[in-house]
Amino acid sequence: MSLNPEYLKEERSQEWRAELRSKTKNKDRTLIPRVKMPELAPEIRVKYQDREVNMGLEPGQAQKEATRCMDCANPTCIEGCPVNINIPKFIKYIESGEILKAAATLKETNALPAVCGRVCPQEKQCEAKCFYVDKLDKQAVAIGHLERFAADFERNSGVSNVPETAAPNGIKVATVGSGPASLSFAGDMVKYGYDVTVFEALHEIGGVLKYGIPEFRLPNSVVDFELENLRKMGVKFETNFIVGRTASFDDLKEEGYKGFFVASGAGLPRFMEIPGENYNGILSSNEYLTRVNLMGASTSNTDTPVLRGKNVAVIGGGNTAMDSVRTALRLGAERAIIVYRRSEAEMPARIEEVHHAKEEGVEFMTLCNPLEYFANEKGRVNRMSLNRMGLGEPDASGRRRPMPIDGSEFELEVDLVVVAVGVSPNPLVPSCLPDLKVTKWGTIVVDEDKMQSSIPDMFAGGDIVRGGATVILAMGDGRKAAENMDKYLHNID
Repeated sequence: MSLNPEYLKEERSQEWRAELRSKTKNKDRTLIPRVKMPELAPEIRVKYQDREVNMGLEPGQAQKEATRCMDCANPTCIEGCPVNINIPKFIKYIESGEILKAAATLKETNALPAVCGRVCPQEKQCEAKCFYVDKLDKQAVAIGHLERFAADFERNSGVSNVPETAAPNGIKVATVGSGPASLSFAGDMVKYGYDVTVFEALHEIGGVLKYGIPEFRLPNSVVDFELENLRKMGVKFETNFIVGRTASFDDLKEEGYKGFFVASGAGLPRFMEIPGENYNGILSSNEYLTRVNLMGASTSNTDTPVLRGKNVAVIGGGNTAMDSVRTALRLGAERAIIVYRRSEAEMPARIEEVHHAKEEGVEFMTLCNPLEYFANEKGRVNRMSLNRMGLGEPDASGRRRPMPIDGSEFELEVDLVVVAVGVSPNPLVPSCLPDLKVTKWGTIVVDEDKMQSSIPDMFAGGDIVRGGATVILAMGDGRKAAENMDKYLHNID
């Protein structure tokens, strides 16, 4: 799946790129400061659930940032990209002013560039491998901002470049779920010439991109544009279709499907199992965000209700916790608090998300852990007890283990609690396939080099395998599964 070094060398040696490199001295490139993403002011954005915080780069900003890129002979940035985008090529197209060609380059390996440009943790992936970081101890080229710029430019231009697909081979394949792993898989398989159908249990396509990520981070219109591109490529979508209930895998095989990719996600909420957790006003982040993001509960023209609170505590320190606490502010919370049992340094959330949350007025109650919830006479949560934590030796995750401090208990008034301490895999597919090997956590066991399960014609990826990960890692799974399913279906070892 990785880009061939010889191919990269050949691409880099093209006349237009050589000429572009000669126009600006490398020293001058390194003197250009990294671009700062324009943002909607905190006092304005907290009033709107559907107004994006990051506003995108202007063409001049993007071109100047692209000029920082050294067009390295050994582009280590690509090594950090799970979907192997030809990063220097798309950036050099931006520098040269050929933005639509930059967007086309992104689509060669990435089915969702406008999505990835917004929600991928580039700072831990491609940008972490940038020459500026590794060799110069400077800020990386803003690869994520540039990816978003190129994808948005294409969408706003009215031009939709549809990647080339091979001639139809007549082989039908199905994918279960419509999140990022599935969409990435579908995009590659249709390029190979397969007849691809995506089966989604919900009424809308997009999976976690639609139900889990708020519109102030990822507008639904952006997701819909990417989906329309896949439709133009030939991908088919079936909604309100639960594989294992609406139809079994055997039923689909009878309909002619030869291969299956399971990407049904990890939508099963996880709670802490502490006293009082069943009181009204305590809910999972999955339910909270789905009601708002997918069902429109924050608007007046929907039948879907959502609990609102004045004093809202969100338990957890990941991106989902940040999404939940910032959503609470937009739903009118007077006090919105992150309660996290480790220190801020151990938080898995993106630095940008923590920064935005603080700007918007979120309080961070770190090194604290809930012990029990209490309720009023109507059964609605009204306070919680917590204890303070210290940090011990690192655990299996590499983060220092939180340890309770004796005698440090205290109480906090709350009228809404959102629990965002992780998720478990969707159990439906494993439950209806007794020959499918799963781990003790319920994730599907796969050959990590192929993403192939214990059932030969079934591959899997994303959260149903990883148990909860990033959009881009799920997409990388989808691409790897497509490559290896293609080999399997053509009897290639």
